[in-house]
Amino acid sequence: MAVALLVAAGRGERLGADRPKAFVVLAGRPLLEWSLAALRGVPAIERIVVALPPGFDAPAGTIGVSGGIERSHSVRAALAASLAAADGGDGDPSEPVIVHDAARPLVTPEQFERALAALEQSGADAVVAAAPVTDTIKRARPSGEVEATLDRRTLWAIQTPQVFRRGALSAALAQPDELLAAATDDAWLIEQAGGRVHVVESPRENLKVTTAVDLRLAALLLEERC
Repeated sequence: MAVALLVAAGRGERLGADRPKAFVVLAGRPLLEWSLAALRGVPAIERIVVALPPGFDAPAGTIGVSGGIERSHSVRAALAASLAAADGGDGDPSEPVIVHDAARPLVTPEQFERALAALEQSGADAVVAAAPVTDTIKRARPSGEVEATLDRRTLWAIQTPQVFRRGALSAALAQPDELLAAATDDAWLIEQAGGRVHVVESPRENLKVTTAVDLRLAALLLEERC
């Protein structure tokens, strides 16, 4: 069985909404409800913990916890809450823990299941959903001068879900707050600790809602599913 941590504590300032991003309405329901529906469609998930902004209650059937200043702080708080809701202690270090951003509402149950299967099959400490990069990527100096053109055949645009072995994620999140603040995703923390991370291919449509344009695109893609 697995535990799912849904990160929904972001303010979403670039979206320009009057409420935290996870509670902005998308196609008739709050953004986070789309991810919750997908998570509830995965039989292997026994608990869902949601990291929330101040003043918001946990959705029905989930465990709520206050989010932190940075994303990884929210994940750390949610991971601790998932243990408290079980039998306490340190938990099974091999237990799969799913981390997903509420800002990716187009995720499907099948994507969670593929990531869980990849973790088991690979023997890695973490598996991350990712889309192959299709654009040409150049590295440039602050002045704008191009230093190099990277080989896109080896490049992946990282998404969530990301699935971890509990022991590896717990150890990674126990690092100093300064390192957590620098993390753009939790798999990076595993890499910094010397752990093994694998990618599992995911569609580019599993987009992250950051701006109003992203929100409109997500609405159109959801409409096509219906």
